[in-house]
Amino acid sequence: MINKIKGFFNSLLDQNDTANADDHKLAISALLCEVSNGDHNIGKEEEAVIESTLSKLLLINKSQAKDLLKAGKERIESSNSLYDFTSQLRALNYETRSKLIKAMWEVAYADNYLDPIEEHIIRKVSDLIYVNHSEFIRTKLSVVDSLPKAVI
Repeated sequence: MINKIKGFFNSLLDQNDTANADDHKLAISALLCEVSNGDHNIGKEEEAVIESTLSKLLLINKSQAKDLLKAGKERIESSNSLYDFTSQLRALNYETRSKLIKAMWEVAYADNYLDPIEEHIIRKVSDLIYVNHSEFIRTKLSVVDSLPKAVI
């Protein structure tokens, strides 16, 4: 009887973990979409980078990344603030949050132009998910260093 009760509670926790993981994935996708929409235009280059980044960051296939990109776009249209997404991501480990900031820089530079609004969004998200300013700068510089020199 006790084992059945434990099994029941464990299954509830597993379902909750799965729901949280899905929420985190959607929040990450929405933040990447928010950056790409900072200049009021989500270009094909940015979409491709978002899909690629989602695949790498979340360990999902290309089809799942496309679906998540679509859901992220829909989510930013119905959202009022970045807090809607960042509040869910504070529980992630620091390394994952840092990788998200780096991914946001990659999306921002995907069209070979960094709009000031895109940088502002990344800075704000970095603050809201408790990523140090030094890490914010380090991730930016690592992305800038990987760009073709003609872009800079």
